[in-house]
Amino acid sequence: MLTQPNPRHYTPDHEAFRTTVRRFVEREIIPHAAAWDEAGGFPRELYGKAAAAGLLGVGFPEEVGGTPADHFYRLILAEEIGRSGSGGTAASLMSHTIGLPPLVAGGSAELKARVIPGVLAGEKISALAVTEPGAGSDVAQLSTTAKRDGDHYIVNGSKMFITSGLRADWFTVAVRTGGPGASGVSLLEIERDTPGFTRSELKKMGWWASDTAELHFDDCRVPASNLIGAEGQAFPLIMRNFNGERLTLAASACGAAQACLEDAVAWARERKTFGQPLIGHQVIRHKLVDMVERIEATRALLDDLAARLDSSPSPRVGEGRGEGGSLIAQTAMAKNYAARTMQFCADTAVQILGGSGYMRGVRVERIYREVKVMMIGGGAEEVLKDLAARQLGF
Repeated sequence: MLTQPNPRHYTPDHEAFRTTVRRFVEREIIPHAAAWDEAGGFPRELYGKAAAAGLLGVGFPEEVGGTPADHFYRLILAEEIGRSGSGGTAASLMSHTIGLPPLVAGGSAELKARVIPGVLAGEKISALAVTEPGAGSDVAQLSTTAKRDGDHYIVNGSKMFITSGLRADWFTVAVRTGGPGASGVSLLEIERDTPGFTRSELKKMGWWASDTAELHFDDCRVPASNLIGAEGQAFPLIMRNFNGERLTLAASACGAAQACLEDAVAWARERKTFGQPLIGHQVIRHKLVDMVERIEATRALLDDLAARLDSSPSPRVGEGRGEGGSLIAQTAMAKNYAARTMQFCADTAVQILGGSGYMRGVRVERIYREVKVMMIGGGAEEVLKDLAARQLGF
């Protein structure tokens, strides 16, 4: 590796897991990434393969088929899959990491048993549906309604930019069951074949391998037993879930930046200009050092955050912590910083590769197209800065 993880944080077990994930990515994703991008999706069988390799259950409770793990295992998983340079594959393959946590935290035993084991086994797909055409980061303003009607809820509305939106089997959907604001927000688990539930495909700048959709709910009857937690109590679950998503996105961005560095170095050593390898030119070496510098800083920031999350389970006033001891401000800043690192490294790598870096099918070209979604998804950079400021008391 051109950059190295800090041995102070990573045990031999962590590194063995890294080896497992890396081998999976190099065998099952990287050789197919360009073709899947062009095809606009990847084979559903990949979920089963990832489950068999022990990747889907990381961080989930053992009683639902998962493998409890500290935050460093989660960083490794996200970073190594991000290193594939196929953000679309990573997003859809791991969409359960945002679709299932609210259910784990607030769902009934019966609902969890019905949904989670099949997803972690790679047999079913889970998605999260919060964002709407008129309500993105401002979740408290969502307008999709769920009206109680006996033993069911009648759901009407739409959701936008939903990862795994076309083929997910289970959707964790934010709905309004009460009045305006955060206190009126609830969560429902909705099955894909529910009458009145339709999906339409969305075309994107990047993440082509991810099936992204707009969801439409037209008088969908959803069993009341599919309510996650109590009515009007979903907002904290959603916010905690966002915090976990941001940490994963940050690690994935770091992995993508690492991939850009690897490809830039390989090209610079192979390509000759003016009688010497490209890497023989000082200006190129300096660009590579700039990339290493930013990746090392990003990894140090994420490692420190993971250590703090693992050692500080309880929130304390004034420390930027929220639900579950999550360091909200620090996670928001880490996600922004990692996305900027990815942006810098993708731009630099394409520049070093020149015309070859601009060609479809090249890993750095794919990563370059995916930068913007990393700066928007999970909370746009501007929103996260404002969130961090509020948490820090500014």
